[in-house]
Amino acid sequence: MKKLKKLLVLGVGNTLMMDEGFGVHAIYEFWKEKEDWDENLVDFIDGGTFTQDIFFLFEKYEILLVLDIVRAGKKPGTIYRLLENELRRDKKQPLSLHDIDLLDSLDMAAMVGHKPELIVLGIEPKKLIGVLSLHQH
Repeated sequence: MKKLKKLLVLGVGNTLMMDEGFGVHAIYEFWKEKEDWDENLVDFIDGGTFTQDIFFLFEKYEILLVLDIVRAGKKPGTIYRLLENELRRDKKQPLSLHDIDLLDSLDMAAMVGHKPELIVLGIEPKKLIGVLSLHQH
């Protein structure tokens, strides 16, 4: 069995769409402190607008930590911690298009051999422009 890195931190979002670039901007901040992180244990990747074609990266890690926005109607700045089973179980959870791709990518990673544990850390944005919502208010 091959040795897995402990953690992949994947920041997702579109930096051109106001608050939605949160995950990517967070990765940029981690990169500034790269010398403080053990590269044998953790990688920080700018996932941009995240597409399913990066699922092959997941098989190298035990844990996938995704940084993104979460629209749940609470006060801007509210921080959420969601696990895969919560994302799949709660049909009312307002998933972004990134989350749907993410769940599909995890399924693909499982089919090719290894699926990491998923943790999503999200923040409620103040304002979004140009983002599709999967539910109507």
